[in-house]
Amino acid sequence: MVDLAQVTEKIRAAVGDDAGLGKTVKLDLGDIGKIFIDGASTPNSVTNEDKPADATVSISWDDFLALSQGQLDPMMAFMQGKLKIAGD
Repeated sequence: MVDLAQVTEKIRAAVGDDAGLGKTVKLDLGDIGKIFIDGASTPNSVTNEDKPADATVSISWDDFLALSQGQLDPMMAFMQGKLKIAGD
């Protein structure tokens, strides 16, 4: 089973040094933890810190895994309230 550290590392590798995001994004995975993507700094960074972000995406760990494996449609997750977005 995948854990938060593995997911954080995969996101870190995908973001790289300069993803061109220009903003900060936080994934709030409930009790499992948080993933903070700082796309505003150079180089970009990905950590498990709980910092204020330009946008926060809230989703349960189980729904996040289902979403990442293609078992949960993102639009349906949003419409059903399983995926919530706050901020810019």
